[in-house]
Amino acid sequence: MREIRAIIRPEKLQEVLEALERIGHPGVTVYQVEGHGRQAGLVEQFRGREFRVDLLPKLELRIVCRDEEVEQLLQAIAGAARTGEIGDGKIFVYPVLEALRIRSGERGEEAL
Repeated sequence: MREIRAIIRPEKLQEVLEALERIGHPGVTVYQVEGHGRQAGLVEQFRGREFRVDLLPKLELRIVCRDEEVEQLLQAIAGAARTGEIGDGKIFVYPVLEALRIRSGERGEEAL
């Protein structure tokens, strides 16, 4: 099993969720996060004064899946989240050692 963590632009969430639904994988957890990479923040103006916003709003999506589903999920997320501009985000894949469905007691891939 693997966990996919995708950091995306907030405005791309609906497109990503629709892409996941189309491939039959609707389960996702979404977190509101802040950060920056190469995008390095923005310079904004407020009441005639400039100020720098170093941490930009992003969303983190987490999905746990079977090993054989990883590539399809990566393609779906990246395709839906891509604008071609700096700040589109990143996707990370981690191993998952165990899963347990609390309601039924199912373990491993059966818990997904």
